[in-house]
Amino acid sequence: MEAVFDRLIQLQDLDKKIKEISLFLDNIPSRLHTIDAKIKESEQIVDSAKSELTHNQKIRRNLEADTQDVKERQKKYKSQLNSVKTNLEYSTLLKEIDDVQKKIDAVEEQIITEMLSADDLEEAIQTAERKAEVIRDEVSREKDAIIRDKEARETKKAALLEKRNTLVPQIPAGLMTQYSALSGKLFGIALSPIIDEFCAMCYMRIRPQMLNEIRAEKEVILCENCGRILYFERSAAK
Repeated sequence: MEAVFDRLIQLQDLDKKIKEISLFLDNIPSRLHTIDAKIKESEQIVDSAKSELTHNQKIRRNLEADTQDVKERQKKYKSQLNSVKTNLEYSTLLKEIDDVQKKIDAVEEQIITEMLSADDLEEAIQTAERKAEVIRDEVSREKDAIIRDKEARETKKAALLEKRNTLVPQIPAGLMTQYSALSGKLFGIALSPIIDEFCAMCYMRIRPQMLNEIRAEKEVILCENCGRILYFERSAAK
């Protein structure tokens, strides 16, 4: 049985390493998604600034069109000054021309404000584009590192699985079934070493008679508390 216990211990060690690698590999899509989200966020900032600039340009075009319309009206009023016949009509036209000029001044002031805002937006776009480029470079390097790590771990996992496939047939079928059942319900840890007469996994004290039976390694002994297969570390077994 000693050789069988050695194989079981080796099998659990292999399974633990395989599980660790599998968990790491399973987490890679989430990590890549998070990385891609960084790029998307930086690009959204650029798109948002560009959208604001487009809106700004539309406002300016509308204001410029309004100004042109108002200037045409003012021009029309001025041309009518020479044809009025009374002082009242003349005064009324002058007031209309003055009101139109005030409107022109107000609209042109709005245009200047929008132009200044456009300058700020263009600068914001350039800044956002530079930051996005930096993030793309950083993300590219990070993704390359993750992919390299992924490939290395996949290679290591394949080697571990090959060792496992070689080892499993060397373990009695019944014991293998028991190991698999315990591993499945005990979070992948079917065996527990004994340390200072205690089960290392649940800290239950092992009875002296049971300690002798475990040390003899003639049969499988389960922890009376956690149900794991108990064994002595190989250096302390004898």
